[in-house]
Amino acid sequence: MRLYRPLAAVLGGIALTLTTATGSALAADGTFTWIGPKGKAYAIDSPPDGRCFDMAQEARGARNGTKKPLVVYTQKKCKGSARRLAPGRSAPESARFASVVFNPR
Repeated sequence: MRLYRPLAAVLGGIALTLTTATGSALAADGTFTWIGPKGKAYAIDSPPDGRCFDMAQEARGARNGTKKPLVVYTQKKCKGSARRLAPGRSAPESARFASVVFNPR
């Protein structure tokens, strides 16, 4: 019984570490930024991979500060003309978009 508790604690710690490592692997580490209404800057830290996000308001000038590619679309639901941005790249400040997907498959 004395050995059981320390062993359980070690195994629990390993499981937590693996879960945390796997969780961050499913996100585009870094920050995605854009310009919204009235020129205000907006940002999302470590956005999840593979999900399409619709912008609730005006969005332009996308900047990919993540470590994975992303695609911005001119229409909601990731439809319309697409612009792929590699890590560290930016769209022109005047380029409007209505949705974005991080690390598309």
